[in-house]
Amino acid sequence: MIRIKTPDEIEKMRIAGGVVARTLDHLARSIVPGKTTTQDLTALAEHLLAQAGAAASFKGYRGYPSAICASVNQVVVHGIPGPLPLDTGDIVGIDLGAIVEGYHGDAAVTVPVGEISEEAGRLLRVTREALYKGIEQARPGRRVGDIGAAIQEYAERHGYSVVRDLVGHGIGRSMHEDPQVPNFGKHGHGPRLREGMTLAIEPMVNIGGYSTRTLDDHWTIVTKDGSLSAHFEHTVAITARGPDILTVGPDRGGISANG
Repeated sequence: MIRIKTPDEIEKMRIAGGVVARTLDHLARSIVPGKTTTQDLTALAEHLLAQAGAAASFKGYRGYPSAICASVNQVVVHGIPGPLPLDTGDIVGIDLGAIVEGYHGDAAVTVPVGEISEEAGRLLRVTREALYKGIEQARPGRRVGDIGAAIQEYAERHGYSVVRDLVGHGIGRSMHEDPQVPNFGKHGHGPRLREGMTLAIEPMVNIGGYSTRTLDDHWTIVTKDGSLSAHFEHTVAITARGPDILTVGPDRGGISANG
């Protein structure tokens, strides 16, 4: 069942989303090549969430052990933080959810570690731009398929593939609500979008093919061909005035679909 949010509920989600945005920004700026580990990042995330009076959405969810997902290079999503330092040239996707007053915010960024290759930098840029192409479609009267189609068309136009095995989702009092929001699809298909819906839109884009596999830890999902993958995500409210991105800092809030 798709849950329509009241304006008050959306404002509560905005508070959670602001915590997510500020924490992700702090994590990205804290990375020191050759020194910072993904375990360091999750410890810092837990500290920052506690300071903000928020709880981690992910830790303990279906047994997941960490406050963040930290996905390095060919890891698409759900990478479990570990003790190895991030090296210059790596890219790391950081996915974070926060709960404030019972409402979730969820966002992800993929960031460079030091100087990265031109190929990796282009992947990050295109994936982030694809996210905003999808967000632009999040308007009353359009359909879920319009979001996925816009993401897919943009990524494929640049020679990349979008992951099919994993999708975005509704979000609110639960981290995962209806509807599912694929990053591929056809315009005019899927559930109709209505004012008050809140969605986590999250393209996962690969340099190679879109096929994935899950490692033996039952969480970490990697590209089947070993190619690089990037992941960007925002929590978005659908309003009469346009898509309202809830997971941005206080100086960047408001209705926008431009990166």
